[in-house]
Amino acid sequence: MTDDPRTSRRSQAWFGAQGRSGMVYRSWMRSQGFGHEVFDGRPVIGIATSASELAPCNAHLTRVAEAVKRGVWQAGGFPLQFPTMATGETLMRPTAMLYRNLMAMEVEELVRANPLDGVVLLSGCDKTTPAMLMGAASVDLPAVMVTGGPMLNGKYRGQDVGSGTHVWKFEEDLKTGRMTEEECFFAEGCMARSNGHCMTMGTASTMACLAEALGMQLPGSAAWPAVDSRRMETAQAAGQRIVGMVEEELRPSRILTREAFENAVRVNAAIGGSTNAVIHLLALAGRVGVELSLRDFDDLARAVPTLVNLMPSGKYLMEDFCYAGGLPAVLAELLSGGLLHGNQITVTGRTIAENTRDTGTAGTTGTAGTTERVDSDSDVITRLDAPFQPAGTGIAVLRGNLCPDGAVIKQSAASPHLLTHRGPARVFDSPEAYHEVADDPDLDIDENTVVVIRNAGPKGYPGMPEVSNVPLPAKLLKAGVKDMVRVCDGRMSGTGYGTVVLHVAPEAAVGGPLALVHDGDPVVLDVPNRTLRLDVDDAELTRRGQAWRAPAERHAGGYAWLYTQHVEQADRGADFGFLRGNRGHEVPRDSH
Repeated sequence: MTDDPRTSRRSQAWFGAQGRSGMVYRSWMRSQGFGHEVFDGRPVIGIATSASELAPCNAHLTRVAEAVKRGVWQAGGFPLQFPTMATGETLMRPTAMLYRNLMAMEVEELVRANPLDGVVLLSGCDKTTPAMLMGAASVDLPAVMVTGGPMLNGKYRGQDVGSGTHVWKFEEDLKTGRMTEEECFFAEGCMARSNGHCMTMGTASTMACLAEALGMQLPGSAAWPAVDSRRMETAQAAGQRIVGMVEEELRPSRILTREAFENAVRVNAAIGGSTNAVIHLLALAGRVGVELSLRDFDDLARAVPTLVNLMPSGKYLMEDFCYAGGLPAVLAELLSGGLLHGNQITVTGRTIAENTRDTGTAGTTGTAGTTERVDSDSDVITRLDAPFQPAGTGIAVLRGNLCPDGAVIKQSAASPHLLTHRGPARVFDSPEAYHEVADDPDLDIDENTVVVIRNAGPKGYPGMPEVSNVPLPAKLLKAGVKDMVRVCDGRMSGTGYGTVVLHVAPEAAVGGPLALVHDGDPVVLDVPNRTLRLDVDDAELTRRGQAWRAPAERHAGGYAWLYTQHVEQADRGADFGFLRGNRGHEVPRDSH
């Protein structure tokens, strides 16, 4: 008998096997040049990389993986890199969100099926981070997230340019004649000038920060630019740390508690994070059996001011956020106000409060180099007593007869004068139907109209694309109108802005009230009172509901069919019902 943990590691079911099975597993691995000593029971660490030239935000992750390998070797582990799919929002059609659940399934099954004791997750574009966290949570082996980092700030004619956010601005300038096609073509090359994900506080940056807030990413590592050498130091440190996590049996189920999710919800409010975080956190909570509801995003965030002055809500970008102290500076402020659970454990083996004390309230220090807060009155990361925006201005959750299961709006990116609004509906049965007429000078829409876009939800599109913040009609832009109320069962990019009600549930394609709206119906938005309703009497809505017919099924087979048959509504995270819960990491049967 022996107490040596090396003999009981999960990977030893493969590499420590006797007879033919062990010979098969070891000999084929040795064909890659590994010596016999790597099979001695040391922790085997998978490096799951979503590197892909079809996902530009993730294209550099192969280099990040090399840094992780160095760390694993240094700590006495055996690193093995493997590819996963990459859900890049910039190129995938109809939407990367359609494939988030598929990527999560792939990560879960690859980790479970292989001789791994722990895994480092390398992500970049916004859907890859939640997908990898979801997969890792469902298999529940020690895991640490390493996001690929934001791009450097965009620069155009002496001003900072934010990826995504300036796409909408440049489009408006092009439609109104303030910009020529040639100028726009030049500007697009100034927007994304290095490897990395969007450098605005879009969904990619938001989810990187929330991975850190949840405790699944090393302190201070969310904000380092992709091309900064300290991004590679972070990756190397993660490789070292995952070996320790295996030895400590520190699994996602110990980290991703109800308190961790409450911290993440409040951090999302403080950073002015993406509305897409709502969808992803709800889905992730479902994987670990944590009760998290749409209402929590309103209740938990009401007391939290927006501290971070970043596009699309503010004016700075992630590079500035990094140099101002990054997420540790935000956590320190929230902890000082009693707004976080400081005793929540993280991948370091220490609590968030301990990590923040180690990094210091004035910036980040330690495993990935140092940075200083810009000054004591930073305009990038503000203080609780002088916030960028006051408490209660984050994501609001709406209820009413138009969204009985909820809808969300990002107040910090909306126009204050439109947060209470009544106007006639102009209904479009798809985003494409709106775009076909948006530039028509005779379009029957004015600034008081409420544009309703439906059939863009999880099942209806399918995949719930980022189409809700449709551009304003050209004639209104030319007249100087900057914003109008839009209501949709889809999502919008975290880089987007405007007074847009999103994630209306249930969606139109399953018979939700959005399917029953007619042109001219009065829509009443009252964000202070958290309501969205259709001012039509119940009897009329009942009559319309009885006459409604579900749209014909668009997919007879393949993954899109599987998705539409099993996807849940937005208020449950748009995950598959059969993927909820933890399926564990029991070693599969040996077929040799």
